[in-house]
Amino acid sequence: MTAGLGLAGPTRAGVILPWEKPDRLDSGRASEARLAEAVGLAASIGLVVVHTAIVPLRSKRSSSLLGSGQVETQGAAISEQNVAVVVVDSQLSPVQQRNLEKSWGCKVIDRTGLILDIFGERATTREGSLQVELAHLDYQRSRLVRSWTHLERQRGGFGFLGGPGETQIEADRRLIDDRMVRLKRELEQVRRTRGLHRTARKRTPFPTVALVGYTNAGKSTLFNALTGAEVVARDQLFATLDPTMRGLTLPSGRRAILSDTVGFISELPTELVAAFRATLEEVSEADIILHVRDASHPDTDAQKADVEAVLQGLVHDGTLDPEWKQRSIEVLNKADLLGGVAGVMAKSGTVAVSAISGEGLPVLAGMIDARIAASMEVIDYLLQPSDGARLAWLYEHGEVLGRSDAEEEIQLQVRLTPSDRARFEQMFEQI
Repeated sequence: MTAGLGLAGPTRAGVILPWEKPDRLDSGRASEARLAEAVGLAASIGLVVVHTAIVPLRSKRSSSLLGSGQVETQGAAISEQNVAVVVVDSQLSPVQQRNLEKSWGCKVIDRTGLILDIFGERATTREGSLQVELAHLDYQRSRLVRSWTHLERQRGGFGFLGGPGETQIEADRRLIDDRMVRLKRELEQVRRTRGLHRTARKRTPFPTVALVGYTNAGKSTLFNALTGAEVVARDQLFATLDPTMRGLTLPSGRRAILSDTVGFISELPTELVAAFRATLEEVSEADIILHVRDASHPDTDAQKADVEAVLQGLVHDGTLDPEWKQRSIEVLNKADLLGGVAGVMAKSGTVAVSAISGEGLPVLAGMIDARIAASMEVIDYLLQPSDGARLAWLYEHGEVLGRSDAEEEIQLQVRLTPSDRARFEQMFEQI
């Protein structure tokens, strides 16, 4: 089903990739890999792709993006294949979209519209749904000219409602603006609630580990393998859109919170980068970031660059600290498709795993454990025998390395995370 597109049942679709020279795109991504990704995006919402084409762009036409000859050639193929919807894997202006629909006689959507539609189907939490609707309205607001068929109508009006002769498009745009204001208000309330939950998690002794990576890199499968959870894991782009959290037990017995997040993608619409602040916040506040890569994908290096570019963008926004790479581990997943862990060239700071077979997972768990331990501090405290609350707190939140009991004092050597040390000394006014 493709509810967001307004199409019922299996729909015959075409995917067209307008392609510039790599040096102009500055992506290093092969056109075939980019086309395959676009086909995967279309298939993920039930479109049956019957026509694909890579169309070289010498220059961008403001009226239709493609040249007139290219529009005609693709139109013939679209008609022959009885295509009902065409995905143009690029950003189209409202005018370009409308003109292509007229030329080809079918529905046309661009990359942003397709990703919005996928997000609309996948989002399950209240916040995710609100964010998708807000992004969709923002996208549609500039496209009223192609979405409404009654634009020429005018209606009489009162002075405080836009004045006499207000066009229907102005009224529609005002309705969208009003709805966006209400959505933003609802989102702030949901975020405040989630902020309280996050504050509550900070009071627990558990560090947080966030999974990030290109969409379909196997994050959810790895999440399930590490935690024993049953998060949806499909060979499908954008199977996970809302942050999911579970407890994780490390080799030392230390506990952590593992968070699965939305997959990144090249040229992710800016509306959605902002919209999915929920998952990005989980990344920004994580003690460790696991960058999961599909080591078997022919375009894995370009995918890595795309993910890092988005994360670096968060640094510029002030959402993520500039030192995020120092607390990240690169996980080369799907080693089973390359003959096992031994077939993957893992460099320093990386680890090869197969979330399907489980190979390499103990090594990964050990690396997470070591990173957390490395960030901890060893402190000596002198406590009175009557300080039962302090003593219990340190045993619960830290690792007691040594203890010496005397008649009037207890000497305790304990390992704590910096945040737990600060919390302990603030709570108990310890010097």
